[in-house]
Amino acid sequence: MNRLIALLVAGAVAAAPAPLVFQLAYAIFGMGIVGMVHGAGDLAVVDTARRPLFLAAYGVVSIATLIWWSTDPAMALPAFLLASAIHFGIEDAPEGALYERVARGVALIAAPAAFHHAGYAELLHTAGGASSVAPDYTMFFALAGGATSALLLILAWRRRDARLAGGMAALLILPPLVGFTLGFLLLHALPQTALRRDRLGCASTAEYLRSVAYVSVGAVVVTILAAALLLHFDSSGVRGLFAGIAALAIPHLVVTPWFERRTSLREPVIAARAG
Repeated sequence: MNRLIALLVAGAVAAAPAPLVFQLAYAIFGMGIVGMVHGAGDLAVVDTARRPLFLAAYGVVSIATLIWWSTDPAMALPAFLLASAIHFGIEDAPEGALYERVARGVALIAAPAAFHHAGYAELLHTAGGASSVAPDYTMFFALAGGATSALLLILAWRRRDARLAGGMAALLILPPLVGFTLGFLLLHALPQTALRRDRLGCASTAEYLRSVAYVSVGAVVVTILAAALLLHFDSSGVRGLFAGIAALAIPHLVVTPWFERRTSLREPVIAARAG
């Protein structure tokens, strides 16, 4: 709880009128470090015999993603947004109705555009480059994000779901980079971390963090290297942030499901713990 309060306070500070660098720093910490912890458990849910092939596939997809972002960010950006929306919809409401799954996927990507249309368009323009068409569709994002946000806020009120309400409020109210970071943490990354912790049979989050520490450090290094590489194309660091996260997120989205041990998310797989 104290960590969550700290994230909320830091988000409020970063969202205050200030240079983009403060919002970027919050996003790097929130998405690139805290948010990636749930993905650090990917290796642990793969059978030992399949791990060499899994790591090879993970690396190939990660490198290919980074190359794509370096050479054609205008196409890499919308592909990344679409893949992320599908992933959020599937993971964040696994037992929900189709409409809720669609709403969760769309809202987490598009809700920031509802009240911050210009800022959202500028963010996409920076991330995707001058030739990207994604900023041209921010009005569509605003409408889709507003509609799905309203639906999810109604669900949050009916269910008395403070996490869902808080995540949607962050997405709608805070500036896009900060709002998405906090919404991503509240609605996806932190709940998925808890699921991975329980699935690996860890008694606490601290134990889970220790069990995946070396993977987490590797992920942070990859993110930093990717971001540094993309500074050559965008000195603001926004494109590098997107590229670094995508280099880890895309294999997490498309590789892990093919190798993951097919057990219930609530069923511990202690034998597969990576550490």
